[in-house]
Amino acid sequence: MSFRLRWTSEATATFQELQQAAERAANARLDAPKAGGKKTKSSKQEGLFKQVAKAVQLLAENPRHGGLNTHEYDSLEHPFEKNGKVWEAYAQNRTPGAYRIFWCYGPDKGDITVIAITPHP
Repeated sequence: MSFRLRWTSEATATFQELQQAAERAANARLDAPKAGGKKTKSSKQEGLFKQVAKAVQLLAENPRHGGLNTHEYDSLEHPFEKNGKVWEAYAQNRTPGAYRIFWCYGPDKGDITVIAITPHP
């Protein structure tokens, strides 16, 4: 079952910042050979955005996907239900400051709301 994604303004802003940083890095990398520099491999910003975007896609397709390592997270309040559960999914693993996606079901049936995308403390 696929879910419809909804986003908080905080999550949207973070996703767009990651996307813009990746685009700037890709443009700089692709322009380097034109300026006489050598072609380089993808940057950290490009890799990070690719990982976050893939995790969001997997979340929409199947929140229980094994690669997401989804588990309940107690430190955030559910935005729609007082006793609702908030979940944490991994966008990265085994890396310092690995990014996490915090999400919940709702507000409507078949919806997943992305609450935040943040680096792990």
